[in-house]
Amino acid sequence: MKQFIKKLVQKALTPLENELKASFQQELVGLKDFSFDNSLKQAQVSQTLLSQHYQSLLNSNTKLPNFEETGFRMFSQNDEDGYLLYIFALIGATNRRVVEICAGNGIECNAANLIINHGWIGLLFDGNEANIEQGQSFYSQCRDTRTWPPRLVHAWINAENVNDLIRENGVSGKIDLLSVDMDGIDYWIWKAIDTIQPRVVVLEYQDILGPDQAVTVPYNPDFVAEFGEYGPDYCGASLAAFVKLGKEKGYRLVGCSNYGINAFFIRDGIAEDILPEIPTQDCFWHPKVQHGIKYRLPNVIDYPWVEV
Repeated sequence: MKQFIKKLVQKALTPLENELKASFQQELVGLKDFSFDNSLKQAQVSQTLLSQHYQSLLNSNTKLPNFEETGFRMFSQNDEDGYLLYIFALIGATNRRVVEICAGNGIECNAANLIINHGWIGLLFDGNEANIEQGQSFYSQCRDTRTWPPRLVHAWINAENVNDLIRENGVSGKIDLLSVDMDGIDYWIWKAIDTIQPRVVVLEYQDILGPDQAVTVPYNPDFVAEFGEYGPDYCGASLAAFVKLGKEKGYRLVGCSNYGINAFFIRDGIAEDILPEIPTQDCFWHPKVQHGIKYRLPNVIDYPWVEV
């Protein structure tokens, strides 16, 4: 099973990654001159076959792969594209709307693969205006999105403005996916959001805090992360904090990326027999995570953390 998935995805991944690098080096000018379009077509076919394979396994009551076996990176920073493909192959999509908060340039983010290769409708926010301009340039030239590109919005998100910003940009009510990756006040943003009701939520959590503490950085609308040698150490919230908040909002934890970066939540009542809740302890097995707990956490353990 795992080898089948790897072979199917890898066939499309390598040429696409090469073309992405080439297109970035050309500052996204003349995108149509590269074999980028052909690489995307190959990726789209491979992902469609993989999605159909998952559905076939489900419909035939055949054992599904373990969640951690399904990750791969197409446009996401790590292996989130694969997990999201797996989730939506099993639960289906409704309106194919995605909102991503702190999406960077919108090209390397959790929404991009769904937008480019699966025709999703995206609303992407970022606080860096240059990122937004780069993303708008890319999507206006990409053949799979130029007819109806995602909306990329320059905004500094806080708990006071997040709902207004989402509504003002044409999104409210039920959507398929919300992704939050702020390296900051992520907990408080998810807590504040009530104008949309996503079926799936992806959140970046602070893995160095371990599986048990339910803590977050204090709320500060102007919060800026503090970085250490290996990445942002003082920011975000623990996985236990997100699990606790998720239960309050009606969501369960169904999986995490292997490196302990992103957690995946599904609304209660959706495919609970297929994608059951998992304990937080299942998300802290990787050596990278253990290294962070041992060597990075001591640097910020005495910083202000709020128990929730």
